[in-house]
Amino acid sequence: MRIKLVGAAMALLGAFGLSAPAAKAGPIVEAIKARGQLICGVHNGIAGFALPDSRGVWQGLDADLCRGLAVALFNDPNKVRFQPLSSSTRFTALGSGEVDVLFRTSTQTMLRDVTLGVRHISTYFYDGHGFMVKANSGVKTAAEMAGATICLIQGTTNEQVTADYFRSIGKPFSPVLYERTDQAAAALQAGRCDAFGTDASQLAATRSSMPNPADWTILSERFSKEPYGPYIRRGDDEWFDIVRYYLNALVEAEEQGITQANVEEKRKNPANPNMARLLGVTPELGEALKLDRAWAFNIIKAMGNYGEMYNRTMGPSTPVGLARGPNELWTKGGLLYALPMR
Repeated sequence: MRIKLVGAAMALLGAFGLSAPAAKAGPIVEAIKARGQLICGVHNGIAGFALPDSRGVWQGLDADLCRGLAVALFNDPNKVRFQPLSSSTRFTALGSGEVDVLFRTSTQTMLRDVTLGVRHISTYFYDGHGFMVKANSGVKTAAEMAGATICLIQGTTNEQVTADYFRSIGKPFSPVLYERTDQAAAALQAGRCDAFGTDASQLAATRSSMPNPADWTILSERFSKEPYGPYIRRGDDEWFDIVRYYLNALVEAEEQGITQANVEEKRKNPANPNMARLLGVTPELGEALKLDRAWAFNIIKAMGNYGEMYNRTMGPSTPVGLARGPNELWTKGGLLYALPMR
């Protein structure tokens, strides 16, 4: 029956002098390839995720994820332009086409996904809302901050999370909103706020950049689920697939023990069919995404796997000093789990 319907449809097209449209790349992918450069929306400055160093080179997990995606497309980590965006302007910039993708500490939520004309893809970082206070304040729990003045970043989920929490315990608080994280951090240090409320990873990053990090304490409580994911505009399924399975490949590589140091040897002598597919020994994954058959091999060779990216940007040996925690592989008690690459 399906064959008959397809045949009838082709005949109808022919009767009107039309032909079936040729398969082609989606509009976002076509624009990126024509431009020869990925435009990646990132945070306007937070250690561990995206922050220019003394030479003006963007460093951090989100910055490296942008570079890795450029490798998937062009086999060149330098074919990316970083566009710093505030919390309140990021989705507008994405929707208007100013950027191709957001890797910008952006929580995946239902209303963002269904009302903004954008689409979140998959989680690459699990976080939760917390509060930071002066170490000598004596505050051990958020409930003790009734009536406190709390610095928050405008346009984030943290505004609502904080308001919901204090409403739930029937206690007042006074929010003070800032456009940027560095402004909130400066206000906290100047005593204009009693606490700073945002995701725990960003609190750790902010504290690491302060003159005396030991003067500040991040409360142990977490008040929300904040799964970070990349966002793209709706309307390009091919671009969705590329970004989704790019992230998946980074986790799959770590699961299989493929690193920047051993990826060439693993490609020469793959331990199993899954590894052979991932590294492009066989071509089907690259062909399905309309990418080079060695796309994942190229990414890992240039940038490493997910764990390598995490550890060099915000892991325990960095100033941010975050243990993997929920961002560990599922086989090690974390939440990261690669979809089957087959």
